[in-house]
Amino acid sequence: MENKLKEKYGLGVAICMVIGIVIGSGVFFKAEKVLAATGGSQPLGILAWVIGGAIMMVCAGTFAIMATRYSYVNGLVDYAESTCGGTYAYFVGWFMAVIYYPTLTSVLAWVSSRFTCVLFGWDEVGGASLALSAFFLCASFSLNALSPRLAGKFQVSTTIIKLIPLFLMGIIGLIVGLRSGMTAENFSTVVEPAKANSHGLLTAVVATAFAYEGWIIATSINAELKNSKKNLPIALTVGSIVIIVIYVLYYVGLTGGVTNAQMMKSSREATKLAFTTVFSRAGGTLLYVFVVISCLGTLNGLMLACSRGMYSLACRGRGPKPALFREVDPVSNMPTNSAAFGLLLCGAWLLYFYGAQLADPAWFGPFSFDISELPIVTIYALYLPIFISMMIKEKDLGFGKRFVMPILALCGSVFMCYAAYVAHGVAVFWYLLLFAVIMLVGAFFRGGEKTAE
Repeated sequence: MENKLKEKYGLGVAICMVIGIVIGSGVFFKAEKVLAATGGSQPLGILAWVIGGAIMMVCAGTFAIMATRYSYVNGLVDYAESTCGGTYAYFVGWFMAVIYYPTLTSVLAWVSSRFTCVLFGWDEVGGASLALSAFFLCASFSLNALSPRLAGKFQVSTTIIKLIPLFLMGIIGLIVGLRSGMTAENFSTVVEPAKANSHGLLTAVVATAFAYEGWIIATSINAELKNSKKNLPIALTVGSIVIIVIYVLYYVGLTGGVTNAQMMKSSREATKLAFTTVFSRAGGTLLYVFVVISCLGTLNGLMLACSRGMYSLACRGRGPKPALFREVDPVSNMPTNSAAFGLLLCGAWLLYFYGAQLADPAWFGPFSFDISELPIVTIYALYLPIFISMMIKEKDLGFGKRFVMPILALCGSVFMCYAAYVAHGVAVFWYLLLFAVIMLVGAFFRGGEKTAE
């Protein structure tokens, strides 16, 4: 008898997964880029965070509707299969397993390493950073592979911890900034007026995509979530609202700690500088440790999803070696072979990230693009057929759920794709070329293996 994943996570873990995967490194990592993209215009930066959050909200709301109807082993793949058929679902699953999960996970490993290096004064782009990134990947993999329940508890704990510096900076930073006048000065000062335009806004929105991304990954555990058809929609909705409020609050709170010019000039040290300015050296350093823990919590959630990537294909009898990748360890109740392959992919993308973004000169020439943003935008393109098919097929839904929410989600997804083209230009072409090659490789495994039932 084949082992299957058991229902072991409750609503609390699901909400913490949505919040925990999304909130972590992104808001710390991309806040500086949002400000730089808009030329130091705080109102335009806040608008970018609101637009990015609104797109996440309508997409999450639409998938929340689907979550009340479909539940199998991997939320997004389930929804693609139910609306667009098995072939489309396979390619969505292949993209998630080979590109989406491991690219985000590898970037998060480096971001966790980056903030750790800043904390200790190490070189954040040298050998120490790369070695620490690899260690964080292996540690997160081991935690999820050996003890899924402990990984779930770690997710809840780090979610609570990561909210501390965000809330404190958002509230106290704003109070300090209003008293000192720095917040008012930052809102009235534009460092580079030439960038404070629609192009800068679109670039900033794409940057927020990385900070907001991750909510869809929470759907990957729906087979392990108790009463998933009820709890998953609640988790997606509640989690999305909390995230948007916290992000805007934190972004505004930073204005009380550093000037716009300082944030844009010393981006690598900007977050730590803001915390030490508002909370003193000792208090700021302690809260910065919480930032590092926050990043590790996000990494844990991404690794949890990454380890199930090939499993979601294999349990449908598709992909390379389905019989191998659908095996579930009887003791840990983890798809260990799928998890090991996921770790291998993470290592490969981490090496690529180093060569494409950190090495000088870049190793891959025109193929040296930003894997923290472009794969995210690709997934918005993959959402489009799902939303359209939902409107066509789900005839028993009310008008709002069948048409209004999917249309809003369609508009948001198209906007994100357009913004990516404006922000990254020709790099989008080179990324799509590599994307096409990887998807073509996946086509060879579309049929999988025939196995005896």
